[in-house]
Amino acid sequence: MDKAKKTKAAPKPLPHDNYEQVVNEITQRYPQLSNRHQQTARYITQNPNIVALESINAVAAKCGLHPSVLVRFAQVFGYSGFKQMQSVFQTRLATAAPGYNERITALESDLRKNDEKGSFGFLQSLVIRDIATLQQLLDNVSEQNLDETAHLLKEAEIVYIAGQLRSEPVASLLRYLLTMLNRRVVLLDAAGGLAPQMANNMRENDVLIAIAFRHYAKEVVAIADEAGERNIPVVAISDSQLSPLAKSARVLFTIPEEEYSFSRSLAAPVCLAQSIAMALAAALQPDRAQPHIETITERESRVESQRKRKRA
Repeated sequence: MDKAKKTKAAPKPLPHDNYEQVVNEITQRYPQLSNRHQQTARYITQNPNIVALESINAVAAKCGLHPSVLVRFAQVFGYSGFKQMQSVFQTRLATAAPGYNERITALESDLRKNDEKGSFGFLQSLVIRDIATLQQLLDNVSEQNLDETAHLLKEAEIVYIAGQLRSEPVASLLRYLLTMLNRRVVLLDAAGGLAPQMANNMRENDVLIAIAFRHYAKEVVAIADEAGERNIPVVAISDSQLSPLAKSARVLFTIPEEEYSFSRSLAAPVCLAQSIAMALAAALQPDRAQPHIETITERESRVESQRKRKRA
């Protein structure tokens, strides 16, 4: 009788060594995924902490899908099921800094003693979430991307800016800041329906800043696609690596956001726009210890002083 002990089969290695590899493969294969799997991909890449901490039923409910869709999604990427894919997200959470939802929980705990109902309660909730989003912005934005953007804007002959719907205020702010830095700026707004025609004037020595968040403004996406096809550098500000702006972007800034009942906050996108302008100011003013962007009042005062000196 054979007394040799049966050895257990070695566990099948995970398809990916870490979270970053999972996200990279999801991003690469995203265009080929089915609509439901694209919906799953968007959610899990934007909410990795929830994926790591909550049950498959809870994650599926937040995705608006049946749990079986998440199981099949994981299998598409080589996992035995969702739980095995979830283990990679859990490993990331064990080594990562506190994430968006953890920051919200901590802030809510700090402010609970001042908990308010009614209108002030709405303000309190918005402020808590904006603080968490701004902290997350520090994790998502690299100095390299800011420096590369500043270089592109410094060397561009004309800077075109496209942002519609709720992104329009960010586009308008960038137009103001870059104009005050003496850049030639064209805002591709929707007034008159001429934005695509105006975009046709872009050349390879120009730069396009495209801003769009879910649900992405189709005209902005189309303009960015055309710019990418014509080798015009695109600086994209969006919410995810899976954004339709990502494929055309020379530089991609991603700002994960909490969706409110009415819209999404502009606190982080506005802060990023100001940071881009300051990075450009620093590139244009290498001799200044602190970069400066003139206000209209300062510019008018400077011009008036120059006129007086000429008349003297």
